[in-house]
Amino acid sequence: MLDFLTGLFAANGFLFGVLVPFLFVLLIVVFIHELGHYLVGRWCGIGAEVFSVGFGPEIIGFTDRRGTRWRLSAIPLGGYVRFVGDMNVASVPDRHADDDLSEEKRAVAFHHKSVGRRAATVFAGPAANFLLAIVLFAMIFSAFGRGIADPVVSDLRPGGAAEAAGLLPGDRIVSLDGNAITQFSDIQRYVSVRAGVPIDVEVDRGGALERFTLVPERLEIEDRFGNKIEQGVIGVINDRATGGYRIERYGIGESLVLATAETWFVVQRTGSYIGGVVTGRENANQIGGPIRVAQVSGQVATLGIVALLNLAAILSVSIGLLNLLPVPVLDGGHLLFYLFEAIRGRPVPEKMQEFGYGIGVVLIVGLMVFATWNDITMLFDRS
Repeated sequence: MLDFLTGLFAANGFLFGVLVPFLFVLLIVVFIHELGHYLVGRWCGIGAEVFSVGFGPEIIGFTDRRGTRWRLSAIPLGGYVRFVGDMNVASVPDRHADDDLSEEKRAVAFHHKSVGRRAATVFAGPAANFLLAIVLFAMIFSAFGRGIADPVVSDLRPGGAAEAAGLLPGDRIVSLDGNAITQFSDIQRYVSVRAGVPIDVEVDRGGALERFTLVPERLEIEDRFGNKIEQGVIGVINDRATGGYRIERYGIGESLVLATAETWFVVQRTGSYIGGVVTGRENANQIGGPIRVAQVSGQVATLGIVALLNLAAILSVSIGLLNLLPVPVLDGGHLLFYLFEAIRGRPVPEKMQEFGYGIGVVLIVGLMVFATWNDITMLFDRS
């Protein structure tokens, strides 16, 4: 019993080593997402009945002067804002809602607002996630700076794509497929999602420009925590001395610019991976659920607050993109219905909406089961 309690409450135990970092990362991302919906909904004259972080039974809460119930619920795996006139937490409209609404409530009901106001309210959730990522990245860049290394080849992995193509130690990589390379991490980012795809490489070799074509190979990479991911590599190595590693610090303006670019990179990287899974180019075993998020949160927390904020920013972008998928029940599905409504001049027929929401639930549940299966498989592989 004593060993159990020690493992539970120790700094690296389950409570403080896994659960607290997981809740910190997830709840801030969920809260900001739902706050986006809530604030824009209010600006659009829509009334909110419930603002919940988490699902299930309420743990603690209060009702504000506008009648909105703010609550923290028992299952911290999401959240929702239930607007006046919604049937459920997925904001499915209730066709019989008007029967029970007073004139005052009907005036602020979600489904009585224009399609533009409804679309703005729905889109505000994912948009808030992207803004949160920009703010978090900007905080990191302005407060802690960013590690930079020059794109110089210090060494080559024997048998790697770079060696086979003819690159040499001392080469400075100038561009990949015509895209300028300014730091070594640019190489890693560009190559990691292009396994098996030919890349044109331009290098500066003693002041002369040389051009090569190489094909990144897909390798399973293991990080410091033992997590395994598959990505493209070309076999170039950079060390601190040759790469001139340093920490660059930025002002608020520069940090915001860099943070916006970093957020866009995460969007592109995530979109590229999803597209790769759909086309069969990427392995779907990298899709993780709550178990993996909890595990990674605990691991990253051991690296310090900067790493944890970075993870929160990446997760915020991922949740924003996930919600924009054109799947009924998700924000993107609602936006798709509103697009059809704007084009047709009238709402999508109720039966079609109900059918779409049913399909959406099946898809989301299937994705959750698949992600959880990946998480469990990962745990067994590590044991």
